[in-house]
Amino acid sequence: MTPTEIVRAFWDAMATNDFAAAARWLAEDFEGYWPQSGEITRGRANFAALNTHYPAHGIWTFDVQRLVADGPTVVSDVAISDGTQHARAVTFHETGKGLILRQTEYWPDPFDPPAWRAHLVETKPF
Repeated sequence: MTPTEIVRAFWDAMATNDFAAAARWLAEDFEGYWPQSGEITRGRANFAALNTHYPAHGIWTFDVQRLVADGPTVVSDVAISDGTQHARAVTFHETGKGLILRQTEYWPDPFDPPAWRAHLVETKPF
């Protein structure tokens, strides 16, 4: 499989909400970094447990907006929701041996645009 196919399969598995199945796309010694909070998730089991226990109001949906690949690195832009919470994740996936070895994931917070530029832009919810 190509790196893009591996990452697509990972997000498809995440969409089933079976996070143990999604973790099968991760290397056994997987490392997941969340730079904004300084957290590191190590290993498939911890990844699956974190996502299984994450507070949710319903079934999670994962809408892949874009995938961009450069060799073994794939960047994904994914809209994520449980019906109440809405978020966006930009993830750098490092692949090898048919698996995801490492992820660096950013969770940007939406914000209202400043009034001074309203006449120059359009707004669109994500």
